[in-house]
Amino acid sequence: MTKTAQIEEQLRDKIISTPEMILDDNDLMNALIAANEKSMGGNIVDLRGIAMERLEARLDRLEDTHRSVIAAAYENLAGTNQVHRAILRMMDPTEFEIFLKDLDGEVAEILRVDAVRLVLETEQKDNDPSIRKLGDVLSVAEPGFIETYLTMGRNVPARQVTLRQIEAGAHEVFGDKAAYIRSEACLRLDLGDGRLPGMLLMGAEDPHHFTPQQGADLLAFFGGVFERAMRRWLA
Repeated sequence: MTKTAQIEEQLRDKIISTPEMILDDNDLMNALIAANEKSMGGNIVDLRGIAMERLEARLDRLEDTHRSVIAAAYENLAGTNQVHRAILRMMDPTEFEIFLKDLDGEVAEILRVDAVRLVLETEQKDNDPSIRKLGDVLSVAEPGFIETYLTMGRNVPARQVTLRQIEAGAHEVFGDKAAYIRSEACLRLDLGDGRLPGMLLMGAEDPHHFTPQQGADLLAFFGGVFERAMRRWLA
């Protein structure tokens, strides 16, 4: 037996003992199928080969779907962790002024947004010293402002969470950062019986950070925690 024959025999025994090394290799399987079709001639329809091609295409689609599901799961997990961290940070302050200023500080950094603003409807004038002391985080507006802002003046019900892309942020809300804001999340707040509504806004320079196609469950949860915290501060 020649050396070449010995090598071939060894390879044959290896394939017989571990056939999965061939079956799991797409390139080898495609080469074997192509060689089989070539030996059969061009006038013979290989139904088995056609079935295998269709099966391979289906498996490719399943793999793509699998990757998409895993990517979405990781993204959702990362978003959940962000919201949880932001809520824990929001619960740390023992003074209302620090609580509000943290919104546009560490809370905004955790949520990876460029601006966080709180809007409260009130009859109180915005030149009040207690309001000026809170800086750019808090804005006061006349009753009805939030409804108009959320619906953009249209005759539609205001949703609890509104995600949208915008050409620029509202200056009366975002101040000096308004010109750079390209998307925003608007969270309508219920501050309790006898109180006018509030609104928490998150603005981002990335126009794709907040879009109407995104799920709003996590932000709705964040808004629910925030409005309950506000009720305690306002009590």
